[in-house]
Amino acid sequence: MYQVARKFVFTESHCWDAESKRSYEDLFEKLDTNKDGKVDVAELRAGLTAMGISFRKGAAQKIVSSGDKNKDGGLDFEEFSRYLKEHEKKLRLTFKSLDKNNDGRLDSSEIKQSLAELGVDISKEDAQKILKSIDIDGSMTVDWNEWREHFLFNPATNIQEIIRYWKHSSVLDIGDSLTIPDEFTEEEKTTDFWWKQLIAGAMAGAVSRTGTAPLDRMKVFMQVHSSKSNKIDLVGGFRQMIKEGGLTSLWRGNGVNVLKIAPETAIKFTAYEQYKKFLSSEGGKVQTHQRFIAGSLAGATAQTAIYPMEVMKTRLALRKTGQYSGMLDCAKQILKKEGVKAFYKGYIPNMLGIIPYAGIDLAVYESLKNAWLSRYAIDTANPGILVLLGCGTISSTCGQLASYPLALIRTRMQAQASMEGSEQVTMSKLFKNILAKEGFFGLYRGILPNFMKVIPAVSISYVVYEYTKSGLGISN
Repeated sequence: MYQVARKFVFTESHCWDAESKRSYEDLFEKLDTNKDGKVDVAELRAGLTAMGISFRKGAAQKIVSSGDKNKDGGLDFEEFSRYLKEHEKKLRLTFKSLDKNNDGRLDSSEIKQSLAELGVDISKEDAQKILKSIDIDGSMTVDWNEWREHFLFNPATNIQEIIRYWKHSSVLDIGDSLTIPDEFTEEEKTTDFWWKQLIAGAMAGAVSRTGTAPLDRMKVFMQVHSSKSNKIDLVGGFRQMIKEGGLTSLWRGNGVNVLKIAPETAIKFTAYEQYKKFLSSEGGKVQTHQRFIAGSLAGATAQTAIYPMEVMKTRLALRKTGQYSGMLDCAKQILKKEGVKAFYKGYIPNMLGIIPYAGIDLAVYESLKNAWLSRYAIDTANPGILVLLGCGTISSTCGQLASYPLALIRTRMQAQASMEGSEQVTMSKLFKNILAKEGFFGLYRGILPNFMKVIPAVSISYVVYEYTKSGLGISN
């Protein structure tokens, strides 16, 4: 029965006439299983599944929310048919804009060209994989009916939705905000989508950092105090911290670490958009290398603005009980005893760390993405959430591994004045001292707790991100 309805709905498209209305009426009756004159989210989801129509998570909810004008939780026939009619018009316009040679069919070169115009460079093989996920008759081209069938019950109205499958999202917060900012389409920037996405990401980062704060403090503790003559292991380190300040001392420095997320995210996003405009030719699209440069510059700008908070985070994480009464007291004491310059100690190694982190993170992510597409993308260009999380986790970890020595140098420079009898040395001298006294692996002190927090941080980030997005009304 459903297959009959499916075949009837997706016959050669025609104008909105009596025949179109009958096809929509027939489909509406099939979806309205409880015969209450409305199609709700559950009925729409079950009906589309039974018809063999693939749709993304959250699509049914978004369709109902978009078409439900009287806000009664379902679509009556008038709302249902109006939504499909308006959605089909948008799909037709998008199809025509992609059909560069106006032959009524999309081929891989047109898909590739369209993505390039959006600033995403892909190979011919990748374009064919995307095309194959839409192509029904195996002709390796997509006509209007195939395009319409693929997207009619998908809230997507343009090719930019495909890019979102492979958008390297900053939701994967593992504690170091050196990644290239999220990319938003022009359509998203004109709606409330972008700021809701940023809020969801900030909330995910806050909960994630709080959940993994003990491991983060242990990392800082080992970076500064661990050496060949003073070996600190995880268990011993935690015992020492709990003995000195109690269980809550494991969260020292977390307050400022969470507090800096909002300004850093806002500055990075704003700066990224401005740098992209500056680097691209007037009216031109931003290329991959320009996006990388813009992202790195945006990261440097944001880090420069919030760097004093980074120094405070390190000092608060290393403080002894009673040393500071809070964040403001910490800032006052640093300013009084060491001056303004103290708030930018370790700034140079921190800036130098942005390029290897962001560059390797992006390169590894792209390599993993292309490897997955080449080997496993047979029927769809959608990799699934596990693949996305896996790629993001591995690429971020590789980025951290490459920039970790610079992060260690930064942390030690930030902590120098707070350590009794500590000599105030430059970045290069500190680097040479570590190599001479502790060897190459001395540059990786604290790497174990740093790696231990990656998987829980990513997992917490993703779960909180999804719940926050749902609460803000953003569907996937």
